[in-house]
Amino acid sequence: MNTVSSYIIRGFIALVSLTLVSRLYYLQAVDVKFKKVAYKSSFKKKTEYSHRGVIYDRRGKLIVANEPIFDLVVTVSKAKGVDTLALCKVLSISSKQFLEYSVEMRKRRDYSYVKPIPFIKQFSQEEYAVIQDRFRFIGFEFVPRIGRVYPHKSMANTLGYIAEISARELDIKSGYIAGDYIGKTGIEKTYETELRGKIGLRHVKVSARGIEMGAFMEGQFDTLPQPGFNLVASIDLELQQYGELLMGGKIGSIVAIEPSTGEILSLISAPSYDPNVLKGRAYSDNFSVLAKDTLKPLFDRTCQAGYPPGSIFKLVQAAIAMQEGIITPTEKTYVRPYPNMGDHAPIGVYDIKRAIKLSSNWYFSFLYKKMLQRNVFKNDYKDTEYGFKIWAKYLNNFGLGHRLGSDISHEKGGQIPSVKFYNRWYGGAHRWKSSTIISNAIGQGELLVVPLQMANIAAIIANKGYYYTPHTIKEIKGDTSDVLAPYHVKHQTGVRSIYFEPIIDGMQQVVESGTARRAITKDIVVCGKTGTAENPHGEDHSVFVAFAPRENPKIAIAVYVENAGYGGTWAAPIASLMIEKYIKREISNKYKEQRILEKKFVE
Repeated sequence: MNTVSSYIIRGFIALVSLTLVSRLYYLQAVDVKFKKVAYKSSFKKKTEYSHRGVIYDRRGKLIVANEPIFDLVVTVSKAKGVDTLALCKVLSISSKQFLEYSVEMRKRRDYSYVKPIPFIKQFSQEEYAVIQDRFRFIGFEFVPRIGRVYPHKSMANTLGYIAEISARELDIKSGYIAGDYIGKTGIEKTYETELRGKIGLRHVKVSARGIEMGAFMEGQFDTLPQPGFNLVASIDLELQQYGELLMGGKIGSIVAIEPSTGEILSLISAPSYDPNVLKGRAYSDNFSVLAKDTLKPLFDRTCQAGYPPGSIFKLVQAAIAMQEGIITPTEKTYVRPYPNMGDHAPIGVYDIKRAIKLSSNWYFSFLYKKMLQRNVFKNDYKDTEYGFKIWAKYLNNFGLGHRLGSDISHEKGGQIPSVKFYNRWYGGAHRWKSSTIISNAIGQGELLVVPLQMANIAAIIANKGYYYTPHTIKEIKGDTSDVLAPYHVKHQTGVRSIYFEPIIDGMQQVVESGTARRAITKDIVVCGKTGTAENPHGEDHSVFVAFAPRENPKIAIAVYVENAGYGGTWAAPIASLMIEKYIKREISNKYKEQRILEKKFVE
């Protein structure tokens, strides 16, 4: 070979070598796409789920905690040739169930042939302990998660529950992926952002066969999960559980509020359920059973059930009438029968105190008529509409006819009829007047309030004219945001404090010598008002609102027992027991307590 040919060959080899080296350099150091492919093929990301914030009651008792659970995930491309019969035996499921899980898995929005996808979710720690030693199936693995546990089996409707995020929620919420758990109702939903925390990511080296080989790059790219904030609820767990006990065998609700802060002390909806049944793999089956129960345990009667308020509404009527100058606190009026209105109170002379004590329907019908017919237009129909608008505005100031704005996600607002409502009802404007809608005077007619609003009325009277928005959470540990700031704003009703004095006097007389003597409580001055709300579908409902003690009130309460008759018979003694339990932490009248515990309206 001559010298020229030798140089040509050497040059060619050098050129090829330089080209290969340059290409390798480009692929490894310059081409980002190749780097990403190579990077991804050498490791996999593993989600590290954060601990959801726990919840304590106002006295520091743990009411919602976390527990480890495990999801079984499968990578379909790696699970070929798996002995399904052996897998079913280890998992204690049938072949039919295996097929159902497979079908459901393939319906998921995030279904992937090459990525892990949930197959069976929420194995308990005990179930996992039994399975793990025998579990050797390629393509399947268990992923640890955090689940909820409710150690006291209480407060189900208030706490709510968590479940897998739905496709609709994924579309409207950022930061979630398919398979995440999210608060669906109650406190779990309202404070989802604070409770959730942030997930972490762990990068793991894998071989070509997908076998894990330790931390990738010594964990340089790993992020730690951040736990959610812990919450301190305003609920008094001992009081809550006692109220649930008293409401056993009954349909209705108890709502108790601390007047000076708006903090909710108890929210009892009866009947209810053990919150632990809405977790784990039995969630769907148990939810279906609860949803079909004719007693509606999933329905939160404390803030979803709209009822006619009955005679407790007379307290609000009295306050508005005095503020509007319709009547003075000491003015006496001779009361006679009102047309088409029955009454159990006698004909005679009444002032505000006596009218409240004896719950005179005729007195408050007379008052309502004067409130509505102001003789501004000298026309009954126009005057009624004018006075009605003023009256309705006061009711809104008392938190009626709209949501109070509590932190209960499913709170309803009840109903205060409007002028438009009656115009539609009676077929046009100026076709109705005070006598047409007189049943509103005694808390019947088209009025609807939820028990939370009833308890708030008692708190307003205890505070002599104002309230703080009722709420279930008093503190978010470690959170520096102002999430709870709206609950520290004082709301005024527009009624002067002096006008609440005769109302409170009347309420004290109701308990001490009127219709609520069963609410008398040793060493505690209780001020209350009974109500018997008409029920066209059966027995009337038993209603009672109260606060105690009279000076420096600590608790305002509303009790509503469906189909139980007179307010003084059942609702009043239940309220008195709750008041004594909260203030004194013990019950002095064991006979009263036993009578309530033994009474069952439903089995």
